[in-house]
Order: sequence, then C-alpha cells, then structure tokens
Amino acid sequence: MAYSKVAIENIFQLRKGRKALQTYGTQIKESKRYIQINDLRSDDDIKFAVDPKGVEVSPADICIAWDGANAGTIGYGLSGFIGSTIARLRLAEKNKHLTDYIGKYLQSKFYALNSNTTGATIPHISKERLLSLKIPIPPLREQKCIAAILDKADAIRRKREKAIQLADEFLRSVFLDMFGDPVLNPNNWPEKKLLEVTDIKSGVAKGRNLSGKKTVYIPYMRVANVQDGHINISDVSKIEVLLTDVEKYHLEIGDLLLTEGGDPDKLGRGAVWKGEIAPCVHQNHIFRVRSDKKYVLPEYLSALIGSFRGKRYFLKAAKQTTGIASINMTQLKNFGVLMPPLSLQIKYCQLKTNLERVMNKVHKNFKLQDNLFNSLSQCAFRGDLYLQ
Repeated sequence: MAYSKVAIENIFQLRKGRKALQTYGTQIKESKRYIQINDLRSDDDIKFAVDPKGVEVSPADICIAWDGANAGTIGYGLSGFIGSTIARLRLAEKNKHLTDYIGKYLQSKFYALNSNTTGATIPHISKERLLSLKIPIPPLREQKCIAAILDKADAIRRKREKAIQLADEFLRSVFLDMFGDPVLNPNNWPEKKLLEVTDIKSGVAKGRNLSGKKTVYIPYMRVANVQDGHINISDVSKIEVLLTDVEKYHLEIGDLLLTEGGDPDKLGRGAVWKGEIAPCVHQNHIFRVRSDKKYVLPEYLSALIGSFRGKRYFLKAAKQTTGIASINMTQLKNFGVLMPPLSLQIKYCQLKTNLERVMNKVHKNFKLQDNLFNSLSQCAFRGDLYLQ
C-alpha cells in the first residue's frame, strides 16, 4: 500500500544552531550537553556548553549535520545545545508524526542529501532540496510499527559494527603489550632511521607531456585509495605512463603506502599493499616504503608509523598551511624506527594476519547486513511490509 507523501516544510520548523561556550571537565549547573556532528553518531565524547541564547533540542527533535563532509547525517533522541554546523527540525504537530519513524526515513536519504550539497569549499545542505523532500506518512500506528522493526534490524547491524571496532582496539592493545609504548620505548629497543632499513620512493606525476613516446594506461593508487590501515580499491583510476615507468613505480606485495599530506590528524596514514591489483603503480602524492625484511617487517612498520609515536613525529615535522599538513621525503626518511627482535615482529604479524582473516568474514557479513537493512527500509517506506 502506497503512503501519501508530505514535504518536510509542511511538517517541520527548521532552525540552525550556533556556536556555544564549551565547558571543559565536569558539567556545571548552567551547562547542557553540547551537540556537534560526531554526537549524531555516538555518545563516546559527550561535551557541555553554557549559552543563554543557545538553540536547544529535545528528544522529539531531529538534528541534521548542515555543513562539512558529513552533511546530511541525522540524529534524534538528544537533548542540549546544537552547534553551528547542526540544524534542528522540530515537528509542528507531534501527535501526527513520530520522530523515530521520520528520523529513520531521513537517515535512509543520507547519500541523496550529502551528494547534492552546495558551496565551493565547505559543503552545505541545500535548504531548498531538504525542505522540498517528501516523506511517506502512514497512520501513526504503522509509523510506530515500522520504526520498531527498523530499530531491531539496526541493532543487529550495529553489533557487527561494534565487533569491528573492538577488533581494531584489540590489535592496538596487542601492539602495546608486545612492544611497549613506542613514545616512551620502555624496552629500550635500538633505533634506526627509516632510510636505513627501507627503500623509499615517490610516485609518478600526472600531467606530464608524453606525446611521441611509448606509453601504457595502468591502474594507480592515489590519496583516496590509501586509508588508515587498509587500501580502498572500490574506485581505482588509470594513468598514462611511460613503459619504463611501469617497472620504476610498480608496487610489490608488502610495500607500505603512506600519504604525503592532508588533514593534520591524518598524517602518517597508510596501509600495506597486498597485491590487490596487478600491475599497479602509485602517484607522486604517495610514498612507497619497501622494507628490508632482514630488519623490519611491513605490518609492524605500518603499526609503528600509525601509532602516537608516528603521528607526533609527523605533526612536529610537517609543513602546515590553512589546515593542510604535508611531509617531504627527507622528513619521512629521518623517522626513527624502533627495532625489536625480528622474532617478536613475526609473532605480531602472524597474530595480525589471523585476526584479519576472521575480520574479513565479519566485514563481508556486515556489508550483507547493510544491504539487507537498506532493502528492508525501502520496503517499509514504500508500504510493502505486512504490518500486523
């Protein structure tokens, strides 16, 4: 049964948030929770603020991330002040529409909202597009039923997501347990410069004049492909290179790929290449670090560079301009590598490989559950579910 549809502007009142004076430490009498974009996804980092003129939300309101890369993120069931990057959607008639139901519907429209933002530098939600979005509105009893079904399905999906997060935390704990805090180096492991135990190379540059020369198009890794701890091959581009460049810049299994720069908190971001595509090269904004395995193993090196020791070093050494930080070849080569016994590195890498084998299955199941949840949501909002 198809439901009648109502535009958001006809059932909601929209108001943007504002920056509030954040209080640090314990909550004081005048303060309320200060809700920012990350708070729409979790309660892991609760903050408080004082603002007599602040824009408040109640659990019946819907919050939407208005600005930034995560514009379109939806949260509800929250109380407190909302920051300047959040907007509040407040129901005009609460007895006709259920917050949980409409919140679930808007969450299903994240990609539609996020991919149609405005703004040349900072993305913003299109107010016109949001307010004109039409929501299918079944009777209140059916809204409650649909929201309950989707809540149960989402709870199962979130448990799988939590398992993935716990696996990452477990691996970091294992690293600290086996090697000690890499900043303090309590085991007094000897130290070598990165250039002493690896071969480091920058990649191929785009836009070169190759006319009249023998070339070939080949897949290449760019910054978007190199994530923190994994390689993303969902969107791989090809680049025209000289035939001689294929051998010069080709990637081998075990190469550590590190990004040259980006947001300061992402310095040292990298992952080990596992031969996902062959042949494949890398662009000049990515460093290829090839370990001498007689001294250091790539999985250990990746974890060390991604630790607080690596992040602290790169933040200190990096050149920073307008919120963007970058490192050069010399700075990377001078990074100090702690050198625990190779036998201990092997033990860590074996444990990591076994854990990854299990987590790959979890990831596949999570993707399947994600697809099933999306299909269930579409059926629910179309009126195709049998509701008893």
